[in-house]
Amino acid sequence: MQTELLREDQSRSPEQRLRPQRSRTDCPILLSPRLVLRAPHEDDIDALAHLANNANIATMVSRMPHPYTTADAADFVRRAKAGTIGKCVYAITKADNGAFLGCCGIEPHADGKTVELGYWLGEPYWNQGYATEAAQTLTDMAFRTRDIDQIDARCRVMNMASRRVIQKCGFQFQGSGMVGSLALGGMVAVEWYRLDRKTWVSLRSWGGVR
Repeated sequence: MQTELLREDQSRSPEQRLRPQRSRTDCPILLSPRLVLRAPHEDDIDALAHLANNANIATMVSRMPHPYTTADAADFVRRAKAGTIGKCVYAITKADNGAFLGCCGIEPHADGKTVELGYWLGEPYWNQGYATEAAQTLTDMAFRTRDIDQIDARCRVMNMASRRVIQKCGFQFQGSGMVGSLALGGMVAVEWYRLDRKTWVSLRSWGGVR
């Protein structure tokens, strides 16, 4: 199957596809070679609770509690549907069998011209390129459907795998800072990266990102 976004792209020139569709504010289902990004739903709760209940994940993201229970997963799905944890939250699933792998999303900044990219994957699915594939797909959607100037991403200083994902997507280092960690109950050091629209268009034109 194809999403509305993909069907629309078939009738647009390459140059038009890189321009923001300023009227688009929804969060369409997104397809990539191996993944389907869709809204989280109740059928994801057990897999979500199982994968997210992992200190190796919770300590690398800012707003995930640990331990992570089935009740936490159900609350996440409920809040995702209500739009209270970001306007575009996706479940990352495998295209061939629908397996739930993790989550990703974008959250707008107050300036109206920037969104923040976030993602996590269950540990069994690390080091297989899924995070990069999901992040690239979501980045493309954000620039193509939002009138934004840039996308920000942050990772813990010690999280080399997440840093590689961000850099593969073309994000450039901006600086370091501190953010709160729900799982650790304190502040942790993070690196801040940014991808602006001009750079994204250049990378797309050169084939640097999918």
